[in-house]
Amino acid sequence: MVKKRNVQEVVDVAEPVAVEETMPVSDLRASLEEIKTYKGVIGYILRTSASAAIDIKDPTKIIDYAVLSSSVLDASEEFSGLFKLGEVEDIVVEGKDVKVISLTIGESKISIFIEKDVDCEKILRKLRSP
Repeated sequence: MVKKRNVQEVVDVAEPVAVEETMPVSDLRASLEEIKTYKGVIGYILRTSASAAIDIKDPTKIIDYAVLSSSVLDASEEFSGLFKLGEVEDIVVEGKDVKVISLTIGESKISIFIEKDVDCEKILRKLRSP
């Protein structure tokens, strides 16, 4: 006779003592909320090690944009290592109708989805301003 047991694993996660960021997450969210109001901005995804915030105008496309975001960030890291480019500040991928701006600020990974004719530099300046 074999007895089955349910095993529940409890993991204690310690908070980091100090995390250096160039901009606190709350400031990033405030900047992203402002950027979201710019003409031609479709939405954004902000990921930290502890949470994610997704604000996309078309909720039926959330999974598509999440996969695109993750793929762009992973590919940028892969290319950086492969071609010895050093740390990638930002990457812009342009499709037929839409562009995605992906960057990492501190521990936060950000992807902003915009229409093709929107100025990327204006958005990047806003995110990098103190």
